[in-house]
Amino acid sequence: MGASKPSNLPQRLLKWYDAHARDLPWRSRGGEIPDPYAVWLSEVMLQQTRVATVEPYYRKFLKRWPSLESLANAPLDDVLAMWAGLGYYTRARKLHECAREVRENHGGEFPRTYKELLALPGIGPYSAAAISTIAFGARESVVDGNVLRVMARLHGIQTPLPKANKKLGELAALMVPSRRAGDYAQALMDLGATVCVPRKPGCSACPWKRDCIAFAKGEANLLPKRSAKPVRAIRSGAVFWAQRRDGSVLLRRREARGLLGGMMEFPGSEWRLGEQAREEDWLAEAPFRVRWQRLAGEVSHGFTHFRLRLVVYAAIVSARRGRWVDVDALEAEALPSVMRKVARHVERNWNR
Repeated sequence: MGASKPSNLPQRLLKWYDAHARDLPWRSRGGEIPDPYAVWLSEVMLQQTRVATVEPYYRKFLKRWPSLESLANAPLDDVLAMWAGLGYYTRARKLHECAREVRENHGGEFPRTYKELLALPGIGPYSAAAISTIAFGARESVVDGNVLRVMARLHGIQTPLPKANKKLGELAALMVPSRRAGDYAQALMDLGATVCVPRKPGCSACPWKRDCIAFAKGEANLLPKRSAKPVRAIRSGAVFWAQRRDGSVLLRRREARGLLGGMMEFPGSEWRLGEQAREEDWLAEAPFRVRWQRLAGEVSHGFTHFRLRLVVYAAIVSARRGRWVDVDALEAEALPSVMRKVARHVERNWNR
């Protein structure tokens, strides 16, 4: 552990925050009381997603569903469709489930404590701490990637992430002030996002530079250290674009649980570990026995733990059973990013 730090570090950070806070649409300003619904919605969206990506989605969601009640009353398919492109779709299902849980079992009001929030669908330790602190002023420690990086540099921790995460979280918890805990949490995030950035940190603008061990040793660019990431596996599969002469395309819904759970997709094969299979193996999993045209190229998409490679087949069919959606109406469907890539691939490569 690094040397003990001056007790006025939180106050210095808050002073810096008052002058340099990011202008984000979910933040309260000028003494406004934070809106728990806005804080919760933003925190769910920000899980594993950058602020710049979240902002337009947040604005669209809030315009469409300005209150928890309106979101709870919305059909899940509408929520999934609005979420499409934001990734990690389990968050969208849990968001909707949580809204209904709060409406039905908490009188439409978010509980205020970390423990109660943690019991809600889709709210883990980080989100529970963030919501209780930012929305209700609880003295909780909110630790994300930015905070881990700031703590590692401030205390000069040489142990690589993620092994050091527990120690860094303990160090962060010791510094949470009893007053303005919510502002302090956001200040620490802002410091990591705008000054103590991963590469080429702006140490000259940091309110903590004179107490930062990494800065003193010239090691800010070297910390935090990270364990080597495992190589992502490759999975492969086939997807089938079945289109009728009226311009409608066949869709199906994925299983509720698991990757992309509850989203819509074009029919396809299992996603198998390893390289592409033989064509006859793919065609054995086609939804219809017709003459399929294999389109040039492939669709590639990265997930957290693997990279997916899809070959795409297309055909004109006369079938009636199933869910058929006009090509021009696909934008409104709850299609994940990988399936939207498939649609663009078909548009570019299929000569009907």
